[in-house]
Amino acid sequence: MIQVMAEEAMRVLAAAMPRIHAQRNDLMARSEALYGAWLCGTCLGAVGMALHHKICHTLGGGFGLPHAETHAVMLLHALAYNLSAAMDAGRRLSRALNGQDPAQALFRLARSLGAPRTLRDLGMPQDALDHAADLAVQNPYANPRPIERTEIRAMLARAWSGDSPADWGFSAAE
Repeated sequence: MIQVMAEEAMRVLAAAMPRIHAQRNDLMARSEALYGAWLCGTCLGAVGMALHHKICHTLGGGFGLPHAETHAVMLLHALAYNLSAAMDAGRRLSRALNGQDPAQALFRLARSLGAPRTLRDLGMPQDALDHAADLAVQNPYANPRPIERTEIRAMLARAWSGDSPADWGFSAAE
């Protein structure tokens, strides 16, 4: 049931957010976004946390980065990191996003909405990326894909510079 709710949440939010961005007083789009947010919150309360949550707490707590903005920057990168190890979830997300690669679709959505896209813009020093990677691999949360320090460091570098999320091997067709 949680998987169905998560897919619906993504579908609804991905459709509502651009409409809100274009027309702030679109009450139907706001209502749909509220429904999507409720679905997300319900899902969040029913599952364990993984890489995205761990990395955001590392960056927020260790480097003073703002909570919501850090999550916005890191979500698509953590998603891209895990997609090859969570193929069913990736297919569901792809279906919710009209057949697109989920991480790339979220990257484009964030850009179109003017959401924060770089850790650099949030105040993360580039010379702290190694330390952040070291912290992120300590006491890792359960995660679909093994947490590998070299790959986490590469993910942080992409997020710092605002590069598109790496292609870690996800294919919606599989």
